[in-house]
Amino acid sequence: MARGEHSPACARRWREQAVSRQWSLWQTSQAIHSCCGVSLLKAHRLARGWSARQAIEELERLCETHALGLPRASIDLLNAWENNRARPRPQTIDQIARLYSANAVRLGLAADFSDDGDAGNVVIVAPARTEQDTPSPQSRAVTVPSQPAVPGPVQGFVQDFDDETERRALFHHALLSSGIPLNGRLLAEVERTRQDMDRTLATGSVNEDQLDRLDEQVLRYRREYIKSAPLPMLYRLMLEISDVRRLVSVRQPALTQRRLLNATTMLALLSADALMKLGDTRQAHAWYGTARTASDDVGEVRLRALVRAQEAMLPYHYGDLTETLRLAREARMLAGSAPSSPAALGAAAEARALARMGEHQAARVALAEAERIFSRMPPEDDHLAFRFSERRLQFYRMGTLIELGETEQVQEWIARPASPYTIDPALVLLDQAAHVAREGGYDEACRLAEQALVQVPPEHRTSIVVNRARALLSSVPPNQRRIPAARHLHDLVAEAGPQLVVDR
Repeated sequence: MARGEHSPACARRWREQAVSRQWSLWQTSQAIHSCCGVSLLKAHRLARGWSARQAIEELERLCETHALGLPRASIDLLNAWENNRARPRPQTIDQIARLYSANAVRLGLAADFSDDGDAGNVVIVAPARTEQDTPSPQSRAVTVPSQPAVPGPVQGFVQDFDDETERRALFHHALLSSGIPLNGRLLAEVERTRQDMDRTLATGSVNEDQLDRLDEQVLRYRREYIKSAPLPMLYRLMLEISDVRRLVSVRQPALTQRRLLNATTMLALLSADALMKLGDTRQAHAWYGTARTASDDVGEVRLRALVRAQEAMLPYHYGDLTETLRLAREARMLAGSAPSSPAALGAAAEARALARMGEHQAARVALAEAERIFSRMPPEDDHLAFRFSERRLQFYRMGTLIELGETEQVQEWIARPASPYTIDPALVLLDQAAHVAREGGYDEACRLAEQALVQVPPEHRTSIVVNRARALLSSVPPNQRRIPAARHLHDLVAEAGPQLVVDR
């Protein structure tokens, strides 16, 4: 059972309720999906009362009976598919659809863009809880007959409104329920929010007061982001983006449209950065794409440069230094010679990547260029996301110096008073630990990684931190994994729990 899911007893009560109300298996699956926090694919299995082993056996029996060939499925694969950690092949999707008498849309493995009505009753499950936090099917389920298709734009508007209401309710519930984990359904809604925004950008009346309030709100998000945990911030951003999308959905006068697109760019960048910290690189990359679309539509080169410079962090933290260099250099080219945050960040990102690639002389040149650009920048508010402050310059400088083997200043920098950038010192320590490990100092490397994890508050201890500590542990030779420092780090990483799959 994945984190955030109800116990199997909850699904059993829904099956009992389905029998008394004469629901179809599809309606039962919807109720379990809505209530129990499981994917639609898993809800189909639970609606039948099957274990994962039984489902695989039934699938094999079906394929044998209908001469469909041996299914490429196992209990482990089914668990991965049901928890959105992997996706079955098209042939396997067809086989599973036959097994559950459904289609890819009802399995949650495809989107439905048809404009006709959906036959049958829809099960709506209210989000209430009993005293024991256990669902009460008798008081929570309602079946609503599907309405015939309504010609013209009215049905599309109503459907979009209903979808938006359900999505906002989901994120509000996640915000109010402290400690709720990031699950498959929430990730799906994050992706749908981005897709809706992308469609809106492809098509987009707002008064001056609305625009001013939006600018103030975006500025507040940028200020709060640098010290906020990424998961609740992601939920808040999704709610804000839903509001902005409605404003952009009708094309505005040029000046108004530019301000809306500027806000869209910033919100998309914040979302991408939060997803990067949470370890979902696929959706992070997609949200950076949304930011690029919005910034390119604005046409302001400095904004376009900022998007590329920020995006360069994603491949750097997840192992593609060549792509990091490409994005950093593209940012510098767009930013031009004028001193600005994108220009300085692009040079600093290039320096750090070059140093890790072993091109030390080129790294020193790029770092000197970043420092030169920063020295010419006008004084600005340092405590804003995407503002290249002196603290950010030192963060990139430390990362570069570590790769150059000049670590004397690192501990002094880390020991400075607390920074609003919560995980920066930990990332620097992890850079230093990885460098020490490559030199063969596994004991010291493990101690540095442990120090990094301990100083990060639990709500900030996300995949971008934990997975790097886990990767460091993997690099320790088997004959040294029993040393005390390695064992302590192993225990600390284990306590952090499973992280999102880095690339899906």
